[in-house]
Amino acid sequence: MKKTSLMILSVFILFLIWLIGFAWVNNPLLLPSPTRVGMAFVDLFRYAASLNAMGMSFLRLVIAMSGSLILGSVLGIIAGFKPWFAVFFQPVAAVLRSVPVVSVIVILLIFFGFSVTPYVITFLMIFPLIYQAFHDGIIGIDTELIDVYRLEDNRKWSGLWHCYLPLMRSRIRTVMLQSAGLGIKVLIMAEYLSQTRTSIGNSLYLAKINLAYDTVFAWTILLILLALAIEIGINLFKNKDASMIIIKGTKKSPTD
Repeated sequence: MKKTSLMILSVFILFLIWLIGFAWVNNPLLLPSPTRVGMAFVDLFRYAASLNAMGMSFLRLVIAMSGSLILGSVLGIIAGFKPWFAVFFQPVAAVLRSVPVVSVIVILLIFFGFSVTPYVITFLMIFPLIYQAFHDGIIGIDTELIDVYRLEDNRKWSGLWHCYLPLMRSRIRTVMLQSAGLGIKVLIMAEYLSQTRTSIGNSLYLAKINLAYDTVFAWTILLILLALAIEIGINLFKNKDASMIIIKGTKKSPTD
């Protein structure tokens, strides 16, 4: 309850700062009022162009995440079982994690154009997270659990499906939700810079050049709410997994 109250208080303070800033600037073109932004936010769900932009951006995110999951999981599992491959692939993963996003977008625009770049840049930003999660998940499993399973079934693919992946479930859930949060930010930036048609990024750009700052604020609030929803999802999954571990540990307690 105390945590919820503090969060509500924080939101109220931010809203109050917005109202003070609006009164001080006294120029709706520079800082629109909360009322106008609220109306613009509702309008996002009333017009087909906005809904199409949301749908296409979401579709791009799903496609990029699917490609990242497939390739990242396969290479991560290989690296987990084959240490030599992990050492070989480590420079590639390090470069993808450290390279500036804007630089990659500019380079990819030259080679792929505005329509393909959002997919590629989102894939490249998410892929290292998924790869590292699967690699660390494989090597982080208790070897005693693996030995116990091998006494019953020594088949590699069966062990991967029935032993390794279930033990990595919490890590996989978390990295997928984290990838979704990062993917949204990177995708919108890529759409904005590459001027991808029918996208949230392009809608933000058009609102900016048309001085419709209430719409810019509305899109921003929508993205913030989406990021918060993903963060809440991460915390819920973590708490759920932690609760399951406690329950299983209680059932196996020798005092029962």
